[in-house]
Amino acid sequence: MFRFAIRHALIACALINLQCRAFALEEPDHEVPLPWGAAAERAHCPDTSSFAWVTHPEGSDCIRYFAAGDLEKAPIVVAIFSGDRDRLLKYRSDEIPGNTRRSREAIAAKFSRQSGLPVVLVSRPGIYGSSGNHLKRRQAREYRALDAALSSLKKRYGIGQFALLGHSGGATAAAGILTLGREDILCAVLSSGAFDLDERARRRAAATGRSEAENRDTTGVNAPFDPLHHVEGIAFSPSRRIYVLGNAADQVTPFDLQKKFADVVAKAGHHVELRDIPASPPRFHDLLGGVGLKTIQACIQAAQGPTAPAEERF
Repeated sequence: MFRFAIRHALIACALINLQCRAFALEEPDHEVPLPWGAAAERAHCPDTSSFAWVTHPEGSDCIRYFAAGDLEKAPIVVAIFSGDRDRLLKYRSDEIPGNTRRSREAIAAKFSRQSGLPVVLVSRPGIYGSSGNHLKRRQAREYRALDAALSSLKKRYGIGQFALLGHSGGATAAAGILTLGREDILCAVLSSGAFDLDERARRRAAATGRSEAENRDTTGVNAPFDPLHHVEGIAFSPSRRIYVLGNAADQVTPFDLQKKFADVVAKAGHHVELRDIPASPPRFHDLLGGVGLKTIQACIQAAQGPTAPAEERF
């Protein structure tokens, strides 16, 4: 009945030439393009798999997730966060590659098969179906919404612990979640993440002969939530391992700023390892050899047993 009603609503909208992006949030068809930049509306975020309606100190959001493997009572689930997708914002949702529930779940299934672990791709606010504005990323709201989504998944499925894996902006997001004090993170692998956001923005501006205002991200948004300056919020755990992976020649997220973050985390008493990994030229930002998931696998091998290697792209 739910599916029938939504389909007829979509047909009605099409007949009167209206844009119906909100309905895509609740349309159960796996082939419908996921909305980008949609408003957070409770009525369009059902309490079913792939949707998580979350409330946090910054407001409420509908966070989409795409799972593979058995999440029910899973002792460890790998939560993966993609990098920034601002270059895709100029396209219609139906023009964005892999922008359907079926496609995202297929990616999650690939990682689950390769790792032998349950996997969830958690969409950052504003992209791949999650509500919000991706242009305002790296703010407290983004990290709190994702943190609340993990709590929702933990409660819904009875998950024991999470292993966080993020690349580029996804690594910064994973680090931001760490600083909010979660005690159920066994591993965190942060590849090519952006840290010391003010300094990064200043360097980018200087490279083009411009000056940059203080305390501003490269997005142009003031006062970004920089994990580097919130390390004190990371909960102490003698069993947790944090890996900061990058390449010394990275042209997108400077490696010395990744090292700066790792040094501050180490000084705070946490186990953290910084590794210089081969990367793809000319930007040396995308790491080679599937190192992200391999590092996750090595981190939890003692708890889960040996697993197979995987590819890096997500």
